[in-house]
Amino acid sequence: MGYTIKQIANALGADVLGNADLVVEGVSEPADASREHLAMAMKPKFAEDLPKGAARAAFLWDGADWQGMGLEAAIVAHRPRYLMSGLTAFLDPGQGWDEGIHSTAVIHDTAQLGEGVTVGPLAVIGAGAVVGAHSVIGPQSYVGTEATLGEDCFLREGVKIGSRCVIGNRFIAQPGVAVGGDGFSYVTPEKSAVEQVRKTLGDRGEAAAQSWTRIHSLGAVEIGDDVEMGANSTVDKGTIRNTRIGSGTKIDNLVMIGHNVEVGTDCLFCSMVGISGSTKIGKNVVLAGQTGVNDNIFIGDNVVTGGATKVFSNIPAGRVMLGHPAMKMETTMEVFKGLRRLKRLYDDVAELKKTVLNQKQSD
Repeated sequence: MGYTIKQIANALGADVLGNADLVVEGVSEPADASREHLAMAMKPKFAEDLPKGAARAAFLWDGADWQGMGLEAAIVAHRPRYLMSGLTAFLDPGQGWDEGIHSTAVIHDTAQLGEGVTVGPLAVIGAGAVVGAHSVIGPQSYVGTEATLGEDCFLREGVKIGSRCVIGNRFIAQPGVAVGGDGFSYVTPEKSAVEQVRKTLGDRGEAAAQSWTRIHSLGAVEIGDDVEMGANSTVDKGTIRNTRIGSGTKIDNLVMIGHNVEVGTDCLFCSMVGISGSTKIGKNVVLAGQTGVNDNIFIGDNVVTGGATKVFSNIPAGRVMLGHPAMKMETTMEVFKGLRRLKRLYDDVAELKKTVLNQKQSD
């Protein structure tokens, strides 16, 4: 299906230059664009590849010389990357699933489905569950007993929502998401070596080997509005109180959030982040890929961590952290520079020792 440049621009609230009636079939990177594509040349570096393709129209930045680029039309915006949200939503073809309730879906008699809900093949909705209007439950997904999903939620294939979990509106879950698994909670009859080591920071003492006994998870998970979770990410139930994820938070693939964790609004967690139990995360926190967070600590509002940062202690609001262990980014960079100088320093000290030794021998 084709769209005119004017139709696309109107959907975005952007400006059109040139032939507004030019029809395009989709979008493409500049070097790969055909005559039927809108080239995504959103900054000068990308626009350098326009001659490699055949695009007649492009998505450009304010002030770009679209005619000098040999284009017939352009859509321009002050911040093109921000408008990519609307553009991709406008052009998204979806998953191609049929609307309505599939014949193989299993829906408990006491479940409540809002208007316009779609339930895919082999999906299961448990007793007392509530699914809000216009939500989509993908193939082989599961909504547990007395769980609640808000309106306009979208669960991809194989998503699992555990019993009594409460999720707000417009939740998006990619394939394999698991919300509401039991927390990782175990205890021993006597104080374990782990408890001793944590107390002494190294001495395991005389703790005997013991078997682990399970602590059940009586809490659930609460998730606010406009939260998204990437493929195979997990949020565990709380032990007594609920695990909580604030509205607007975006969670990448393979992120693991432990029991009793509390996450503020509008956070961003990149792939392979792990947050241990009972930790509190503030608002607008960004955790880069492979960041690990210790249990029972807090991270203040607006904190940013670099990739593979390991957080063992509390972080005040507004800090930018990096390293293992986490330190202020500028401090970690100085440490890295020092590490790179160690070999030279070692050689210098060895040379000094040799000089001193030779001096003593000559004396």
